[in-house]
Amino acid sequence: MSEILNYTKKDLVALQTDEKLQLITKCQVEKKPQKMDGIHRMHYPFIYFFSADPGKAFAGVMGVDLYLEACRLMEVVPVSHFAQNLAKPYINLNHHGLGPKGVKAIAITLVSNATVTHLELEDNHILAEGAICIAEMLRENCSLRELNISNNHLDTEGAEAIASLLLENASYLHTLQLSGGLHALKHNYQVKKLDLSHNEFSEKGGQLLGQMLAVNTTLEILDLSWNHLRRKGTVAFGTGLKGNAALKILNLSWNSIGNEGAQALAEALKVNNVLIHLDISNNQINNEGAKKICKGLRVNGTLKVLKMANNLLTVEGATELVGSVRKNPNSMMEEINISNVLVNETFIKLLELVYQTRPELDVIYGEVEGCISKISNRHPNPMKVIQSLEWISVLPSRKFRQIPLEKYIQNHNCTFTSLIPCRLTN
Repeated sequence: MSEILNYTKKDLVALQTDEKLQLITKCQVEKKPQKMDGIHRMHYPFIYFFSADPGKAFAGVMGVDLYLEACRLMEVVPVSHFAQNLAKPYINLNHHGLGPKGVKAIAITLVSNATVTHLELEDNHILAEGAICIAEMLRENCSLRELNISNNHLDTEGAEAIASLLLENASYLHTLQLSGGLHALKHNYQVKKLDLSHNEFSEKGGQLLGQMLAVNTTLEILDLSWNHLRRKGTVAFGTGLKGNAALKILNLSWNSIGNEGAQALAEALKVNNVLIHLDISNNQINNEGAKKICKGLRVNGTLKVLKMANNLLTVEGATELVGSVRKNPNSMMEEINISNVLVNETFIKLLELVYQTRPELDVIYGEVEGCISKISNRHPNPMKVIQSLEWISVLPSRKFRQIPLEKYIQNHNCTFTSLIPCRLTN
């Protein structure tokens, strides 16, 4: 029996800090799982520690004391580096061989910790058990901002726990590293909506996400906005999008994908027959990039909404986009948003021709060159407005995103007219 198991909680608390650290270095463990009411503690640590009655045993126990008690009950050797750095903001436990039980003890300790802001747990074989405990800890911890749990064999259950945490925005994390863990989402048959925005995945993250997307068969809505995927990341992601047969709504806005990324997405649009909503706003795409996108639009038969506002387009790029839809007899396009682009009368005339054969199409553009102000010459399709409201309801949100009325009016080209009361007579 490990020496630490011979100590009671009272004994551990009474030890001086130096004595506690010496005890940690001398610990050796015999793995004999203890049971509580027929339930293995090592399988359900949070049930044991945070249920109504057992939780009272930990009242007032914090820091190293809590860690030692958790290790004693988990029957694992305490990690001296962790105990010595609990009062510091950064702890690196990469490659420590913690296993699921070791990381459970750490998770229990960090539930109420207010000092650690960056934790490295890469390559510790924490498995799904450990990932579930980490996810539960993150729901309670208010200080942890950066977490690395890469290469930990999370499997499907572990990935679901982390994905659920992200979907609910239930943690305070700013950065989450999951390299080697995204593979668990490849064959995940539960998660359909995933918001991974504002995670700074960078180009490497784009490559990993592309690999996941290539074989995932259930994910339908994916928000990757504000992730610095840039060109290389989007190229890899586009490769995965080519073979995907499930994703319907994709948000890649604010990723600096540029023309090279636009080319990759165009190649995906040529063969993808599922995607219906694509947002690539604010991505430094110019007219050349728009022309590349058009190559995909000329043959794509499923995309309904394309958002390209706040890129580097001029009327030349806008004309190419509208022309590509006009030339595709199989196009299902209903909305093209290029709301910042200054257009001219030639563009307006082209648009009028397109509207004659495609009355369902709504092109949202900026001002008309030479005009003081632009007055919409088309009323929005009522069914399209209703469908847009449906999109808002299903898109992943951070808690609850409210769309300002003026923004909605601007996006849907709405105009208000005064109602004049009248009476019908024979």
